[in-house]
Amino acid sequence: TTPFPRVTAAARATPSARVTPSALITTGGTESNQLALLLAREAHGAGIRLVHGANAHHSLPRAAWLLGLSEPVVVPAPAGVLDPAALDEALTELPGPHLVAATAGTTDAGLIDPLPEIAALCVAHGARLHVDAAYGGGLLFSDRYRDRLSGLDAADTVTLDLHKLGWQPVAAGLLAVRDRRTLAVLHHRADYLNADDDIEAGLPDLLGRSLRTSRRPDVLKIAVTLKALGRSGLGRLVEQVCDRAREFADLVHGHPAFELYDPPTISTVLFRPAHASDDAVAAVRRRLLTDGRAVLGRARIDGRLWLKTTLLNPHTRPDDLAALLKLVEGNTPG
Repeated sequence: TTPFPRVTAAARATPSARVTPSALITTGGTESNQLALLLAREAHGAGIRLVHGANAHHSLPRAAWLLGLSEPVVVPAPAGVLDPAALDEALTELPGPHLVAATAGTTDAGLIDPLPEIAALCVAHGARLHVDAAYGGGLLFSDRYRDRLSGLDAADTVTLDLHKLGWQPVAAGLLAVRDRRTLAVLHHRADYLNADDDIEAGLPDLLGRSLRTSRRPDVLKIAVTLKALGRSGLGRLVEQVCDRAREFADLVHGHPAFELYDPPTISTVLFRPAHASDDAVAAVRRRLLTDGRAVLGRARIDGRLWLKTTLLNPHTRPDDLAALLKLVEGNTPG
């Protein structure tokens, strides 16, 4: 059992005496997403159909393939987030059961799907809801930013990864579940690990509710961090990187040599040199990477290539941001 009920409670809907949330430690977001699909398949049968946005992480369709599920249904995400109207149409036309996967913190731009609308559609259509919050889940720690995850509490399962907005070394993934009873399908018996007489004597059951045995101590570093900083301490770190991202976006927006994609939702900023071709943008990124001067991501949105800065260091200073922009400008062909 994880040592932080505030985080696992993010996957809880209406509290009741019969429904208790829980969570498992995983190696990261990919494994958590795979487990979420496995639990859905075991609860609803192999005929369950994954429905996700075009903005979803690649691990979701891959998990469906690994588990022998049907080809997932991909719902358009024209503005970078899942379109509720298109989701409603898909759930209406496709035979169930359905597993809808929403995203809170997309890989490309750090956007958050409209969770309240998606949750309402899942209720209306009787669909199961999974939210991949591997990136955005850390907003739960912040009093200022947690409302951006409104609707998360309606999910049946939630992927979290404290390797991102939790500042943990890998592995630090979690799968939170609204009802701990759904984990019973993971139970397995191996006499050398969980013999009946050992369990009756009070020894821990290493196979009772998890696929993992030897890596379970991964929870220790998370527990120590929470003990040392608490939710409020982690919340301050989250707010610092989100604030720095907004400062960087303002810097880009005010610079005539650059183009800003959009104000950041979390801590990801997409930008590109103005009037540069996609080939030039790609070349700048590779040059800075191979020279060891800056590590920038890349994202293709609306048919154009963007440089991606995901700010995760709370100690980043305004002059660091200005230096990064100057570095990109100085390496862009005139």
